[in-house]
Amino acid sequence: MNPQLVGTCLCDAVCSVCGSFLFSVVREGRFVHVTLGSLVDEPSIRPSAHIHVGSKAAWEPILEDLPQHRELP
Repeated sequence: MNPQLVGTCLCDAVCSVCGSFLFSVVREGRFVHVTLGSLVDEPSIRPSAHIHVGSKAAWEPILEDLPQHRELP
């Protein structure tokens, strides 16, 4: 892992071997975005909606039958 330090905040972490994004601390440390593919165990939560579909690539299909929001709801 190769974390990128910003001041005293560990804000982003990427794999030092392949460069894959692992996690990011956001909103002044109140939330952490975690790449689910980096987890060892199966996640206990599932997606409940698709957000920012207004700016998704035209070639990217949305296969699940979940609510879609052009931006944040």
